[in-house]
Amino acid sequence: MSEGVAGQPFPDGFGEGGTPVPHPLLEPVLGFLGRWRGLGQGGYPTLDGDFAYAQEVSFGHDGRPFLRYEARAWLLDADGAPLRPAARESGWWRLQDGGRVEALITQPTGITEILTGRAEDGVVDLATHTVALTPTAKEVTATRRRYTLADADADAGQGAHGDTFTFLHDLAAVGQPLQHHLSATLRRAAGQSTRPASSWNSSVQ
Repeated sequence: MSEGVAGQPFPDGFGEGGTPVPHPLLEPVLGFLGRWRGLGQGGYPTLDGDFAYAQEVSFGHDGRPFLRYEARAWLLDADGAPLRPAARESGWWRLQDGGRVEALITQPTGITEILTGRAEDGVVDLATHTVALTPTAKEVTATRRRYTLADADADAGQGAHGDTFTFLHDLAAVGQPLQHHLSATLRRAAGQSTRPASSWNSSVQ
């Protein structure tokens, strides 16, 4: 009976410290744990010009070898004021041995991407394995996503960390070949440390 349920007993963690303890396979992506906010630019041949947007991204875990990913964006006018909601998506990064990553990302526009790639030295590089579309979704045939912690070179090694990451998104859609679509720079939300005490869309719609 619902009266006996006290609430979620296993909340997600957004840092390396505390509970739950990150699974060892998450080591290459620990630097992305947390909540991030930033600004980006986008464009595509089928759109009426380039656009500016803001974005909020979060990565969390529950102690198992995958990250929970969520992102939402909103368009900005020439003065940087919010215009309207834009892309939203959520999904999972499944970490494997050797830094291999399998990602599942779903958008409310009827698009689900399955991507594969690697996480290494503060960089996660993902490319399309499969794209699934609902009957009314616009055609998307391929994507590539690259997430790079800004200080990855300085922190060489799989455990690279930083307070900034950049995002690049290439897209093949509605008859166009794979090409640049989005780029953004995001920073950790205020109040989050880089290393907590221990034991980060497509607008084609």
